[in-house]
Amino acid sequence: MRPTRQRRAVSEALSAFDDFRSAQQIHDLLCSRDDKVGLATVYRTLSALADAGEVDVLRNEDGESLYRRCSATHHHHLVCRACGATVEVEGPAVERWTRAIAREHGYAQVSHELEIFGTCPACLGSHDVPHDGPHDRADG
Repeated sequence: MRPTRQRRAVSEALSAFDDFRSAQQIHDLLCSRDDKVGLATVYRTLSALADAGEVDVLRNEDGESLYRRCSATHHHHLVCRACGATVEVEGPAVERWTRAIAREHGYAQVSHELEIFGTCPACLGSHDVPHDGPHDRADG
């Protein structure tokens, strides 16, 4: 990927926050900085960065892709569904379970992704917390 001015601007914008953001939110940040980068360029750049393993991508409960520059080690995310605050977490039990399930069924070269959505402590005290939905149950 050739490092154009627009691509550098998107990459710099990713460094401005710790939580996951949508392409539209990243584009809005660029506009507020007077960076002239089209929304299509933001989408293409984020896709290329994700393909290169430079950003993590997750889909929120509405199916929208969100992006964040993350550490290089394997990890999972605990994401506040109200404000988007994100914590990187390791999951040794998940890793053991994944390997055991793969072995049990004869699979090899297994990968997995796990995102956990909830409400952070700061949002628990606010009045803008989403109501419990079907995904809030422990079974699913």
